[in-house]
Amino acid sequence: MGVLIMKSTVWLITLLIAAANVASAEPSSTLAWTPETLAALQRGDAEKGKTAAQSCAACHANGGQFPYLDGQLAPYLYKQLHDYKDGSRKNPIMTGLVAGLSAEDMANLAIYYSQQALPPAPKAEPASDAAVKLVKEGDSRRILAPCAVCHESNGKGQKIDVPAIAGQNAAYLEQTLLDYKNGARQNDLYGRMRDITQQLSENEIKQLARYYAGLGR
Repeated sequence: MGVLIMKSTVWLITLLIAAANVASAEPSSTLAWTPETLAALQRGDAEKGKTAAQSCAACHANGGQFPYLDGQLAPYLYKQLHDYKDGSRKNPIMTGLVAGLSAEDMANLAIYYSQQALPPAPKAEPASDAAVKLVKEGDSRRILAPCAVCHESNGKGQKIDVPAIAGQNAAYLEQTLLDYKNGARQNDLYGRMRDITQQLSENEIKQLARYYAGLGR
């Protein structure tokens, strides 16, 4: 028990040091998680979301370069739709698709998808030792906390800002991490994912994407 407490303390200090490096950065999203925003999200109507989602299935049910949305956390989905709408996250296809969505529409979609089961994870290659180490232990030499600190040991994320990535499309996960690394994606709060991916090699990113894609939810 003492060893576990000591390790937790070490990583807490590590995270605080990393946070200090980006403390002067501006938030990369205009969405504020106020009680009113959370209440509006909780009022989302899954049946209305199901109807609206019919136009989403052509891309998001087929993998490829697109993420699976089924089973994703509602707050995370809502934030991404919001960020596409206000330009915090840039994608010409999604920007056009969300332009006509209201906050209520986005809440309906987020609640609907959060209630769906993710498709079974495809048969994956055994996870590399390097990926497992990064997920479970991180790398103190690079001030990299374990991925599990935020995404949890099962890859299911956290309620507000950290997505579920277990069973996610590997190609999408890899491209997302690369986009953070090269700055193409910038809607991570205080640049934390950009800071992390700057320290990862492209091979490590590929291995991490395969690791999480192979996890079931």
